[in-house]
Amino acid sequence: MTAEATRVGEPVIDVTELTRRFDSTTALDSVSLSMPRGAVYGLVGANGAGKTTLIKHILGLLRAESGSVRVFGLDPVADPVGVLSRIGYLSEENDLPGWMRVDELIRFSRAFYPAWDDAYAEELRQSFALEPAAKIKSLSKGQKARMGLLIALAYRPDLLVLDEPSSGLDPIVRRDILGAIIRTIAHEGRTVLFSSHLLEEVEQVADHVTMINKGRIVLSAPLEDIREAHRVDGRVLSLDEIFVAQVGMSAAAASES
Repeated sequence: MTAEATRVGEPVIDVTELTRRFDSTTALDSVSLSMPRGAVYGLVGANGAGKTTLIKHILGLLRAESGSVRVFGLDPVADPVGVLSRIGYLSEENDLPGWMRVDELIRFSRAFYPAWDDAYAEELRQSFALEPAAKIKSLSKGQKARMGLLIALAYRPDLLVLDEPSSGLDPIVRRDILGAIIRTIAHEGRTVLFSSHLLEEVEQVADHVTMINKGRIVLSAPLEDIREAHRVDGRVLSLDEIFVAQVGMSAAAASES
């Protein structure tokens, strides 16, 4: 770890006044957020709200047009190795090489990460019921999601970034993903950025929730604070209900599509 990354109180992710436009569309509009170490951060919003664009900046796949992005105190565009070597990433697409077998993909992946934990990878493989000789192309969508999660977790990254990881998956696989977040990351003092339009899932695991709508952050606070601030007649509203109150019915409906 660098001296910058180990500094006491150093945020894992620090985004300041980040703006990004694609032609006439403003995908991110002066977005600022700070994520200290050791918590699960839920990033919620409708499809097209700007969640994936923000994550691409955090991963260094997009350069900030204005504002700044720092991950572990580093610029992810200028120092991709220093940043990406400490991030585990799983997205909805989860594009894995179909011609490889499960055991071959594990061996291939471990070569890229000095901190790869063989025993932990095997524990995850057994827990996710992935047969070593099975071809990746023969796996179900849920099994491929578990395989992607195994690769993202096996080197025990400091930051786990999940971009709509459970979209289109059955409830059992979604439960496995949420369970892995809780057990292997949050309990070890690591950090998770969990982007989803499935607010019920985010509510189960997140310590802090950031709501984004049309490229702007409309609410960002610890989940318990959000709940306390949104009581109606003594009843605590669900995150879905709070989201509707913040962004309106049309955006909420889009988040479910």
